Amino acid sequence: MTDPGELILIVDDEPDMCWALEHLLNKQGYVTRKALTALEALKLMERHRFACAFLDAKLPDMDGLELARRIRERAPDMRILMVSGYFYRDDLAIQEAIAQGVIIDFISKPFLQAEILRVLET
Repeated sequence: MTDPGELILIVDDEPDMCWALEHLLNKQGYVTRKALTALEALKLMERHRFACAFLDAKLPDMDGLELARRIRERAPDMRILMVSGYFYRDDLAIQEAIAQGVIIDFISKPFLQAEILRVLET
């Protein structure tokens, strides 16, 4: 469970998607930081301790699952969620990442606000 007030990382190369997630999460009391690239996300992790991360699967500089693996190495307890229009929940790569504990859940784009809030409450 991620509590309001905790810091959440949003990584997506689409500024509108970052804005939508930021707006939704900020309304619920969460504090957010956004990154448009994997490198930017890793730099933010050097300065902040995040409770949770929402990662896009396809970023311009790194695959989202690879970014999830790198984040997991640096922050083993962080809740990492993949948000993607590229993969589906039943894709083998997603199922393996969940089974290995690389990500805790997957949400497909376009998503419902309730889906985002549900994963934060569980």
